[in-house]
Amino acid sequence: MSRTPNFTGWLAVILHREDSNTDRLERQFGLLGIRATRRWEPLSTWAEADLVLVDADQGWDDLLPQTEGASGKPLVALLGSEAPGRIAWAMEKGASAIIPKPVAASAIFPALVMAVSIHQERRVVADKLRYLEQRVRMRPLVHAAVEKLRAVRGLDEERAYGMLRDCAMQRRLTMEQLAAIVLGGAEPLPEVG
Repeated sequence: MSRTPNFTGWLAVILHREDSNTDRLERQFGLLGIRATRRWEPLSTWAEADLVLVDADQGWDDLLPQTEGASGKPLVALLGSEAPGRIAWAMEKGASAIIPKPVAASAIFPALVMAVSIHQERRVVADKLRYLEQRVRMRPLVHAAVEKLRAVRGLDEERAYGMLRDCAMQRRLTMEQLAAIVLGGAEPLPEVG
């Protein structure tokens, strides 16, 4: 993240029993322009908030919606314990920052900035990973298209691959997209050269 986010207008859900920690959080959120709701019941969907804070000392698995890997929104753990199991639980749920309890007002803003930044980075990495996994799944198409070019044009593997690559670059398509076009017979085979 290249700049500090402006939290004005954000909605934060604090999953914590009411106590002096939640009072401090809500007061500080008001100064930051964040609307906050506090509750101690499961969050049904990540869409309910822009950012979520959770009591990692007493949280349970169904308190947060299920996700694959990173949480659906920036997640901050409120933690007063040094118990390894509680820290592991917070990490497993996708927390990207911790605010120690008792909550100090000066710890809130840096934790929010860090949580948002790390959450954004995780999303970018997850998107890139999904894209690369999709490309890997499509590689057999590229191999089949290269084999088709070899058989039809009598080329060696390197030359057939180069021809497919050059044609994909000219058309601004991925190798996998062009291979699907070639194999599907939607267009004639690319010309050598």
